[in-house]
Amino acid sequence: MAGGSGRIVRYLVVALVCVTIFYFVSTSSLSSYAQPLAEQAAGKFSWDKPSTPSNKDTSKTDYDAIADAFHSKPSDATNKEPDTKPLGSTTPNITPLTPSELSPPAPGERVNATFVTLARNTDIWEIARSIRQIEDRFNRNYNYDWVFLNDKPFDDTFKKVTTSLVSGKTHYGEIPVEHWSFPSWIDQKKAEAVREDMRRRKIIYGDSVSYRHMCRFESGFFFRHPLLKQFEYYWRVEPSVELYCDVHYDPFRYMKDNKKKYSFVLSLYEYVETIPTLWDSTKKFIKAHPEHIAADNSMPFLSDDGGETYNKCHFWSNFEIGNLDWLRSKAYIDFFESLDKDGGFFYERWGDAPVHSIAAGLLLNKDEIHFFNDIAYYHIPFTHCPTGEDLRLKLRCHCNPSDNFDWKGYSCTSRFFDLNKLAKPEGWMDQV
Repeated sequence: MAGGSGRIVRYLVVALVCVTIFYFVSTSSLSSYAQPLAEQAAGKFSWDKPSTPSNKDTSKTDYDAIADAFHSKPSDATNKEPDTKPLGSTTPNITPLTPSELSPPAPGERVNATFVTLARNTDIWEIARSIRQIEDRFNRNYNYDWVFLNDKPFDDTFKKVTTSLVSGKTHYGEIPVEHWSFPSWIDQKKAEAVREDMRRRKIIYGDSVSYRHMCRFESGFFFRHPLLKQFEYYWRVEPSVELYCDVHYDPFRYMKDNKKKYSFVLSLYEYVETIPTLWDSTKKFIKAHPEHIAADNSMPFLSDDGGETYNKCHFWSNFEIGNLDWLRSKAYIDFFESLDKDGGFFYERWGDAPVHSIAAGLLLNKDEIHFFNDIAYYHIPFTHCPTGEDLRLKLRCHCNPSDNFDWKGYSCTSRFFDLNKLAKPEGWMDQV
């Protein structure tokens, strides 16, 4: 019994010693684990900077280290000792990749071409989205330049952001006042009365002065800007557009090699309330300048009665790839100036889309106009999604084919196919 009691005492003593040792070990190590966990729970590793940083912790927070990695100058790296990185930091030294490292340039000679965008400083984040779409789907492999035009000077933010996104060179230009103002022959009171009437009738952009200046500029002046004079082809890009599929070839090269002068991806009928006398002015031009009308023109795309009336079909010009030399030609300049003198940009609300379309339909031969089925495009509220599942899969498209506008009743693309005797793609009937 005594022996048993002695064993119990010895066990109790051993147990007490073990508990004591465990206590000292655990309390000495808990502080090294508990402190970081508490700081993480308090948000130390979030993107929100702590309002009262600890004086004990002299190492930089994660977001500071990342910022330094992106913005440090090359000279900084050479002056640092190799082992000065704060103990415990997991942020690597990051060097941003150049576009050529992201994706190798496509082979072949580049066409003398550029992207062109009309935008204001307030459009920066909308146009940034558009640029990223174009660059990721196409231009990162081709590095074409980009021309930005504005009726006011571009600010530093617009220039910095767009330059960082474009793989080619960026050019920034201000529009001359005479290209963004009322010409001398416009009756200001009459124009104001028209805007007020359209406002009451709730015609889209009907009361907007700036929209009219934009339409007139895009119709007759953008291609004459000094920054555009060096180029032969242009691709117009608007803010907040999407490019849904990869573009595995150079559309500029296709246009040049196949002698195309104008192209589109969407077509539709214009609002009749905005152009009541546009066709009257067009017929006056045709009569005055028969020498400019192409022999194999696309009049049936524009008119159902041989040119007597306009059926309102037009190519949607917020996407277009075209030949700048054609727009600078005497034929097109004569056409624009004839319309401009009639005053419909201000006395009505003529858009640049029907102006470009009528010019292309009359001044070009049918085979000089091209439909880019494989360039998938969205501009609110219409979508062009390539017809044909095989094509969409090959081009890694992310558009919903049921959204495709091409074969709907309000689209004019079917008319273009019929006029040019083009076979409609398989599955088009499913999208009618």
